This record gives sequence, C-alpha cells and structure tokens, in this order.
Amino acid sequence: MNHITFHDAAIAFEPWLEPTPAELDAIERETPLTTARIELLDAQISVLDRPVTELDERRIRRARRRVLAARTALTNHAATAVSPTGGAA
Repeated sequence: MNHITFHDAAIAFEPWLEPTPAELDAIERETPLTTARIELLDAQISVLDRPVTELDERRIRRARRRVLAARTALTNHAATAVSPTGGAA
C-alpha cells in the first residue's frame, strides 16, 4: 500500500510547483477547444434517453463544427508558432 506522508502533502503546495507562464498560456490557448468539446458532450448526453429531434441534430452538428473550428485554430496557432527552421518564433 502506498502512503502519503505529511512531507509529500506539504511539498504538493510549494510555490515552485505552480504552473509556469508558458503552461498557463498553453492552457489558455486550449480553453476554446475544451469548451467546444464540453458543449458537444452536453448535446450528445441530452439525447441519450429520448428520441433525437431535428433540433437536437442541429445542436449536435453545430457543436461538432465548433470542435472542428477550435481544433483548426489551435493547429494553425501551433503551426505559426514554429518557424521553418524548427525553432520557436
């Protein structure tokens, strides 16, 4: 059995374990995709226990398009952030 000691718990909240500015920027860039995925999942869950109506189909299609648009934007941002030589811009 693996036990967590007081020392382990105290280290978990050390200030140097906070996310770096680069990690926070990455999270911020990925937020629209995460939000779009949540909206798609919500639309899909809403029709699990009932027949799918035309309005439901439109809601799911719209949510899928948002996910694709967010993925495209994130991919395009990543592609422009790297220069042709492989280094960061």
